Order: sequence, then structure tokens, then C-alpha cells
Amino acid sequence: MEQDVNKLVQQAIGAIQDPYAGKSLGELKWVKSATVERGLASIHIELGYPAAGAREQFEQLAREAAGSVEGVNEVQVEIAWKILSHAVQRNLKPIKSIKNIVAVASGKGGVGKSTTSVNLALALIAEGATVGLLDADIYGPSQPRMLGLSGRRPGTPDGKSIDPLEAYGLECMSIGFMIDDEEPMIWRGPMVTSALNQLIGDTNWSELDYLVVDMPPGTGDIALTLSQQVPVSGAIIVTTPQDIALLDARKGLKMFEKVSVPVLGVVENMSTHICSNCGNEEPIFGTGGGASMAEQYNVPLLGSLPLDIRIREEADSGHPTVVADPDGPLAQRYREIARSAAAKLAAQGRDYSRLFPNISIENS
Repeated sequence: MEQDVNKLVQQAIGAIQDPYAGKSLGELKWVKSATVERGLASIHIELGYPAAGAREQFEQLAREAAGSVEGVNEVQVEIAWKILSHAVQRNLKPIKSIKNIVAVASGKGGVGKSTTSVNLALALIAEGATVGLLDADIYGPSQPRMLGLSGRRPGTPDGKSIDPLEAYGLECMSIGFMIDDEEPMIWRGPMVTSALNQLIGDTNWSELDYLVVDMPPGTGDIALTLSQQVPVSGAIIVTTPQDIALLDARKGLKMFEKVSVPVLGVVENMSTHICSNCGNEEPIFGTGGGASMAEQYNVPLLGSLPLDIRIREEADSGHPTVVADPDGPLAQRYREIARSAAAKLAAQGRDYSRLFPNISIENS
């Protein structure tokens, strides 16, 4: 009898749909154990992505599923996560200390991509991951200011590599740390490409679960270098609802498709405007643009963010929204989006190259 109850509980827990990954826990193989002894069901779920903000949600789902089985009188649930390295473009191998590189891109400037990037990176930390942020916008670096790091210079332990700067538990590297704020970057394509490779490869990153890359707008040299030479696990497209922004965002999405980088989803920024006086919410840039784009290209709409003066003020002051007001509704939106993107990545194929030793053949 107890053996039958065990089987029913295992089936019930395995059938739970992960609300962020869009698949069942059984299909994803995230149920580590589900056993029943003397009416007590003990459930251990190990997610493939950080989900500190959804722990209670998963506990409730597991309790309801196990509790529906006859013979179960009490349910104990343990929720954990283990972040693995996922597959990248062909012929490229993941960087040793970085499990996953996630590019945040847009087809045009002015859609809030950098603000979204830093808040998503900080949201992943809040969810329980170790994260780095690479400011890949060589011509217009903005992350030093957004993280309150303007004017600081990174150190070098050996004259060759660079130590990233840190703010709010987030490691960051940017060309903005090497130049004055008002100094223009008058560089041609090859110099920009070389700088990007150095910022990634010569930085002494810690063991990171995710390196979020704040891409420059468009599909130029930096975007092509990143997509063709850097092992990227997935991309997030940021757009606004208006038609012009969507037109350019589609180009960015198609670029990643052509180089076999999975698009984890679309973030619709500035979806509505929230009046700072009366709180009225109005879609001044139109409605449904991000959703229709996601549907057209069969990718998820990860979430939408309002045009809210607090987001701008907090980023300009060096205290992005996720750390400035961690319990507020705006920070929770960023955390939901970060959780969804990480879950979509976790549901993809794994990278197994780390598990195999390097083989060299020598003449003897």
C-alpha cells in the first residue's frame, strides 16, 4: 500500500508545471526525491535556476500536489537549485569561470536596455545566483554611473589581467572604468572588437553562474563579435511597444537566430507611463507590441516594465531599483523577469564539454 502511495506522490510532484520554465518538474528532472513513510511525504525539488523569490510558491504547489494523494497526512518540502552550464554556439566552449553568458540586446538605443540589464543582473543575485555584468557598449558605457562606480579604476594583479569592480555583490567590467566620463571613443571596428575580447577574456571573473552582457544598440561590430566569438548561452531582447522600436528589435532577434544563440524572450520596457502625481497608468507608446513580437517569433514575453520616473532616478543616482527598493513592486517585476529568463535557459540543453578532459597527442 505504501509503495503505491509513493508512486502516486512521485507522479503528482512530477506533473507540477513550473510556472517559469513552462514544463513539468518531471520532464525537467528537477524532482530529486518524493517518498512517503507513515503518512509523511518528504519532497525534495532541485530547480535549475535561482528562485529565492518563488520558494513559497513551489512549496505550496508541492504541498497541494502531494496532499491530494490518499494516504498522505503531512507534507515536508525542500526547495533548492543548482545552476548548470548550458550549450553555446557550435565550435565555441564556455569560459572556464563562467557557467552562462546572457546577452541583453535591443535593435535601437533609447529603449532602456542598460537600465534593464543592470536591474536583471541584480535581480538574479537577489534570487540566489552569483552574477557579473559586462558593459559591452564601448562607445557609450553607462554601467559605471548606474552602479555608483564612476571615477574608480580597476586594479591589475600581474599587469596583464584586470580585477572587476564590485557593487551590491555584482562584479562589473566596463571600458568606462578606463577612460574619463567625457572622453569620446573614436575607435574603428577592429579596435572595438579587440577591446571587447579583452574585457571578457582578461577580466578575473569569479566563479559566476551568469555573466550578463549589456550590448550596444544595433547589429554592428560588437554584436557580431559577441555572437560569433563569445560563447553565449542565450539572449534577451528589450523593446518598447512602439512600431519603430519593434522593427529594430526584430533585427536583433533575427541576428541571434542566424548565429544559433537561443532567444530566451522579450522584455517590453516602457509599456505604460505611470503619472508621478496621480498614479494613472497610460500606454503612451501603444499596447501589445512586445507580446505580438514574441508570438510572431515563438519566444516568450518575459514581462513588461512601466515608464516610471523612479527607475530613471534610481539608476542615475547609482542605486538601481532592485537594490534601492528591493521589496517594492518595480523590483518584484524585475525579479519575475529574471526568474523567467533563467528558467527558460535552464530548460535548454546542457553543455557537457566541462565533463570531459582535454586530450593531447604527443610524439614519444
